[in-house]
Amino acid sequence: MVVQETVRKYLPTVAQLIDRLAIVTLKSVKIPEHKSEYEKEASDIMADLDALCPSCENFGRLVRAIQVNAIANEMIWANEARARAEGAASGEELIFTHSINGIRTAAMNRLSALFGERKDLKVDCLAADAMKMRGYDFREVL
Repeated sequence: MVVQETVRKYLPTVAQLIDRLAIVTLKSVKIPEHKSEYEKEASDIMADLDALCPSCENFGRLVRAIQVNAIANEMIWANEARARAEGAASGEELIFTHSINGIRTAAMNRLSALFGERKDLKVDCLAADAMKMRGYDFREVL
């Protein structure tokens, strides 16, 4: 069978790829039982973003690091608001916030590395178990 090569007429835009990367990243973090599939899709999307913006080295990684930073900041904000509403932050709440802050710092370090800037060396606050207990799994997202 001879397959004719055809030119595709509809391709996702950069904006659509970035949106899909955000969705896949959230799924990778929130649905750990399918993490490998989501990480494969994220890798493919980041490769496409790199191909679409060759003048911006590691464009896909840049976009993903920004997305992870935004996710971490939202989680910290929501957790701190919940702790304040309950009156006093429990030790578990504080551990969770510090864990997410470790992800935030790792995302910022990824951004700094892409721009050749200094990194924050204090990333010892990552407590992966505290995040997993809440249903979050940030392994391999950066």
